[in-house]
Amino acid sequence: MATRKKAKAKAKVKAKSKPASKKVVKLKSKKPAVKAKAAANGLPRPSSRPFGQAGKALDGVKILDFTHVQSGPTCTQLLAYLGADCIKVERPGVGDITRGQLRDVKGADSLYFTMLNANKRSITIDSKNPKGKEILERLIKHCDVLVENFAPGALDRMGLTWDYIHKTNPRMIVASVKGFGPGPYEDCKVYENVAQCTGGAASTTGFREGPPLVTGAQIGDSGTGLHLAFGICAALYQRTRTGRGQKVFAAMQDGVLNLARVKLRDQQRLAHGPLTEYSQYGEGIPFGNATPRAGNDSGGGQPGWILKCKGWENDPDAYIYFITQAPVWEAICDLIGKPEWKTDPDYAKPPARLPRLKQIFATIEEWTMTKTKFEVMDLCNAVDIPVGPILSMKEIAEEKSLRDTGTVVEVDHPTRGKYLTVGNPVKMSDSITEVKRSPLLGEHTEEILTKVLGYSAKELADIKSSGAITPPEKPAKAEAA
Repeated sequence: MATRKKAKAKAKVKAKSKPASKKVVKLKSKKPAVKAKAAANGLPRPSSRPFGQAGKALDGVKILDFTHVQSGPTCTQLLAYLGADCIKVERPGVGDITRGQLRDVKGADSLYFTMLNANKRSITIDSKNPKGKEILERLIKHCDVLVENFAPGALDRMGLTWDYIHKTNPRMIVASVKGFGPGPYEDCKVYENVAQCTGGAASTTGFREGPPLVTGAQIGDSGTGLHLAFGICAALYQRTRTGRGQKVFAAMQDGVLNLARVKLRDQQRLAHGPLTEYSQYGEGIPFGNATPRAGNDSGGGQPGWILKCKGWENDPDAYIYFITQAPVWEAICDLIGKPEWKTDPDYAKPPARLPRLKQIFATIEEWTMTKTKFEVMDLCNAVDIPVGPILSMKEIAEEKSLRDTGTVVEVDHPTRGKYLTVGNPVKMSDSITEVKRSPLLGEHTEEILTKVLGYSAKELADIKSSGAITPPEKPAKAEAA
């Protein structure tokens, strides 16, 4: 034992007496350890490529798109904008029903379709044909996400149950839009306005004296598609940790309620007294037991209203939304020629103004009617008064700044010519969206079968002859005897 201890002691002395140059070598040897540490966090080293040239956010993600009409296509178009390869499956000879709905150019896909299916590839498959079923199975094995917005139970009736899909491809994410979640209404068919009505938006939209109203914004369809898209992105990220797919579900009722959450906030506030920022409070009208319709009252607690501007007699959009925000009240008084209101006890403080909002906005309107909505905007913005001109769709379509940012994009189409569409509403510095036209029906069928799924020329010929990717032939008319 003593001999071993002496040997160890000598070794320590030798190690301490090593020349300095050896220590430098040891420092250099730490570099690989740094690399290992960087790799251990699961992320690659920062790209050296310029921003916007390192690929798209969802490059490599493959979407099997079974969607149609609006809610589902909104979701998959957003994913395609972010770089996902979106393969839209359509019925041979028919396709997405919106191709022919609200058609404005004879023989061409409608704007309803083209504005919801940009950046996608189209393949036609007869899902009832044996060869068609084989193709679908290959697509399920190949893709990362299946997205659908069929009626409840339709996917199961096609044989594409969650158990079958998960067994075929355990990494696949199955994302669905439905009208309602589990409950008494889950089997009901839902469209945009039904979702708005059942999600709390319609009951709180409109004027107090009038009926409920639906909004022009498609918060039920497009809003729920947006919710589903972020759910899919989250599931893709979780899969990097778990290695498996999952079901992602978005109900249209839930999506609308999420967007109308401030009205659920007000429903709960009613239990503690009147909603003082609502104009009916200042008018002395009692509140009921549910959140009321509030016309153009602001939903953020700051009194606001839509006011006429110069030219309102002939221009239905010559209006502006004007907010009497407390911090800029004095600037408002000066701008509209009412400096005395700054010190008048009936107007100086917000609580004093609440019973007089109707009269206050009428006075402000006398001023706004002397100017165009854009003149009002310029004058108000100069002193930080929040206002918003009512922009028509014509004005939005012609707004240069929206073209410059890619929010409104002009696209060229082989059968209908040039048209405008809405680009990606989310702008990313390292994933630049390039909007491409919507696909023609079945335009990429052969490309997907051969280059994506690996079918040979002979196999492709067999598929064609089987009728799996072509519409059924119409029976010939019998000749007259």
